[in-house]
Amino acid sequence: MNHENIKRALLASYQNDGGINHLDGSNLPAEESINQLARDFMYILFPGFFGEEALEKKSVPAFVERLLPRIEKRLSKDIEKSLVFAGVADAAKIAKEKTEALLGRLPDLRRVIQTDVTAAYEGDPAARSLEEIILAYPCVLVISLQRIAHELYLLNVPLVPRMLTEFAHERTGTDIHPGATIGTHFFIDHCTGVVIGETARIGNHVKIYQGVTLGAKSFVMDDKGNPVKGVKRHPELHDNVIVYPGATILGGDTVIGENSIVGSNVWIMQSMPPNSIAYYQGDAASVIRPRKTKEAILEEFQDWMI
Repeated sequence: MNHENIKRALLASYQNDGGINHLDGSNLPAEESINQLARDFMYILFPGFFGEEALEKKSVPAFVERLLPRIEKRLSKDIEKSLVFAGVADAAKIAKEKTEALLGRLPDLRRVIQTDVTAAYEGDPAARSLEEIILAYPCVLVISLQRIAHELYLLNVPLVPRMLTEFAHERTGTDIHPGATIGTHFFIDHCTGVVIGETARIGNHVKIYQGVTLGAKSFVMDDKGNPVKGVKRHPELHDNVIVYPGATILGGDTVIGENSIVGSNVWIMQSMPPNSIAYYQGDAASVIRPRKTKEAILEEFQDWMI
């Protein structure tokens, strides 16, 4: 193999094919640095779970004293790099402020993440313990890192939030944008092939299954044909909604009302009122109707028995 010819061709490509080079630019956050940051966040969120040795209660203060400065140093440096890339002045000072703001949110985030673990345990009859949920259910990694990334997103940190959620995406196949707003007690059963867009809003006690997409219908374009940023493009799920496998829900003005059910493989581009159900009936288009109450189901069963 003639390496010299390949080298010359690559150098010519770097010179002529723009857009995928980052030469003479700022130092960007490194993928491995962000990946280590993601792992450290999981260690500090769930002490005693992901280390190779058991963690005794008496050792927890030392554990935090050792891990917290390590996270702070790495996070501040990666935020600084992202701010320099975005052209922000006084990036080091602002990075330190944003790092402190994020770390100050960790106790509150743990309280919310605890509700996610509880929702997974209560929502899956196969689960045998909370320990099993934390160690073996991919939704814990995905949702926990998204909640941290969401705080960084709200702090207007470039690059780092998406890189954090991509760490979980690569390992689970579930892609939740840092911009998505998610309530408490959120559970993604099986947590594979799920896509949740930037402007999606999810209420409390929502459960979705594998293969669900909360996406956009289309993009608003500017005069140059480029997508307009910051527009509400993704749907909203209110409290106590269940979305079954393979369902696709699209549109920024699509609202799924509380206590509603979206059946498997249903394609939804219109709002559903509270207490309703959507499903396919034979070869017909999707049906949206009021959801039956437990009392109505019991009455039908009693009539059938008679």
